[in-house]
Amino acid sequence: MFNVLFAVFILLGSVIAFPGEKDDFSIWLESLKAEARLEKISEATIQETFKDAEYLPNVIVLDRSQPEFISTFFTYINKRVTEDRIDDGRYKLHENMDLLNKVEQQYGVPKNIIVAFWGLETNYGSYKGNYELPSALMSLAYEGRRAEFFRSQLMDVMRIVDAGHNNIEGMRGSWAGASGHMQFMPSTFMAYAVDGNGDGRNDIWNSLPDAFSSAANYLSSIGWKKGEPVALEVKLPANFEYAEARLDSRKQTTDWANLGVSQVDGAPLPALNNTAILLPQGWQGPAFLVATNFDVVMKWNRSINYALSVSYLADQLIEDKPIVNGWATAGYVGISFNQAWAVQAKLNELGFDSGTPDGFPGTKTQQAIRNYQVQHRLPADGYPSRELYDLLMKETVKKI
Repeated sequence: MFNVLFAVFILLGSVIAFPGEKDDFSIWLESLKAEARLEKISEATIQETFKDAEYLPNVIVLDRSQPEFISTFFTYINKRVTEDRIDDGRYKLHENMDLLNKVEQQYGVPKNIIVAFWGLETNYGSYKGNYELPSALMSLAYEGRRAEFFRSQLMDVMRIVDAGHNNIEGMRGSWAGASGHMQFMPSTFMAYAVDGNGDGRNDIWNSLPDAFSSAANYLSSIGWKKGEPVALEVKLPANFEYAEARLDSRKQTTDWANLGVSQVDGAPLPALNNTAILLPQGWQGPAFLVATNFDVVMKWNRSINYALSVSYLADQLIEDKPIVNGWATAGYVGISFNQAWAVQAKLNELGFDSGTPDGFPGTKTQQAIRNYQVQHRLPADGYPSRELYDLLMKETVKKI
C-alpha cells in the first residue's frame, strides 16, 4: 500500500499544491479569513476554524486518484449489499421503527429507503469519516481544481457552527467534506437539514431523529413520489430492442408492456409514467425498470450502480427479493480505467463520437458504443464490456 501511495504522490507531484510550491499556505489562509469576515461569519468561529488548519496532501491524492478498474454492476452491488449489511439493516429498521414510521408519515419517504441510504453511506452510523472538515476543505480549495465549490463548502461549515448546530471539533467526515449519519455536504445541510427531535439544533451527526428527518426532507424536496418504487427487475422479450434500454428513453409502463416487458416473475408492470429500462451489466445481465424516484436517488449520488444498490438494499430490508436474472455475468471482470480510455479513443477514431476520452464511459460513450454495435449488428446495449474492448482494439481505420 505504501508503495502504491508513494507512486501516486510522485505522479501527481507536479500538479498537487504542496505547501511552499505555490503561494504559502498560511498566507493564503489569511485571504480566506478575510473572505469569511465579508461573509459575516463570527470572529469566534473564524478563529476556531483556522487555529488548527493544516494542508492535507493525501486529500488531494484522493481527489485526483482514478480507479484501476471500472466496477461491474455485480461487483459493485455484491461489495455493498452484503448479508451482514442486510441483517444489520433489518435490525436497525426494527430498532428504530417508531421513529422511522413518524418520519415516513411526515415526509412520504419509505422507512426502508431511509435505512438503505444510512447503510450505504455510513454502515448505519458506524463510520462517518474522521477527516477534520475545515482542513480537508481548505486543502481542496487551495489546490484549485474546484476551488470555488470547496471555498463555499467551508463557508457553510462556519455558518453551521455559527447557527449552533455543531462545533468545529465535531465537524468531521469524509475527505471530500461530507459528514454525519447520511453524509451531507455542508451546502446540503444548509438547504435541507431539519430538527427532528425539537431541541433547536439540526444535529445530523449524533441525533437519529435529525439525521433521518433531514434525509427524508431532502428526498421529498427534490421530487420523491410517494408510493412509487425506485427500481423493479423486469423480464424482456426475446425480440427486445436493446438500444431502447437507456436512461433517456422514457415511456409509460403501458408502452413497455405492449413491447412484451413484464415484472421478472411475469406479473404485469405497475402503472407508472416516466420510466426507463436499464441494463447495468449489458444485455446478458439483469434488466431493471426505473422511474422518477430513481432520478431522485441519482440527485443524491450520480451513479446508476449506487441508485440500484439503494433500491436493492431497501427491498432486502423488508423481504427476501434477490436479483433473478443475469447471474451468468456475475463473474465478469470490468474493463480497466486505461481500457475505458482506449475504448473512447478508438470509437472517436472510427467516427463514433464518444467525447473527450476520460476513462469514464458515461452516456455519450454509451451512445457511441450503441452506434458502433448497430453498425456491426451486435446487441446494442451500449455496455463497455471486455469483449467490446477486444473487438474495438482489432479495428483499423480505413484510409481514404
